[in-house]
Amino acid sequence: MLQPKRTKWRRTHLIRPHRVATRCNTVAFGEYGLAATEGGYISNKQIEAARVVLSKYTKKVGKSYIRVFPYLGITKKPAEVRMGNGKGQVESWNAVIEKGTVMFEIGGIAKQDAIKALKQAGYKLAVTSRVVKRGEEKL
Repeated sequence: MLQPKRTKWRRTHLIRPHRVATRCNTVAFGEYGLAATEGGYISNKQIEAARVVLSKYTKKVGKSYIRVFPYLGITKKPAEVRMGNGKGQVESWNAVIEKGTVMFEIGGIAKQDAIKALKQAGYKLAVTSRVVKRGEEKL
């Protein structure tokens, strides 16, 4: 699973994904991309599940690119613990996704296969998404 090697702070404040992406909003590496149509969080397990789907479709011919990284630690306190006593331990790592962010890209395979692979990968994610072609990224 993806997670940072080291962070400046052990526990961070939540980042609210409420704006439209100004970075990572174009297809830069592949021919087709999967762009988010809403803001939200994607866990490292969801990124891995989408990567597995894309790798099945690309096989040895195509190439897939992951454009997001889970850098936000999500904390949780244990069950049946009293209030107070600080923040809980980091349970998982999430990527913050803004509207319009291109999360995954794929290239080197047929158009129908690329679109099908990205749609299948989109089903694994917690945010709604759509397939975009290089040069047609505007939402």
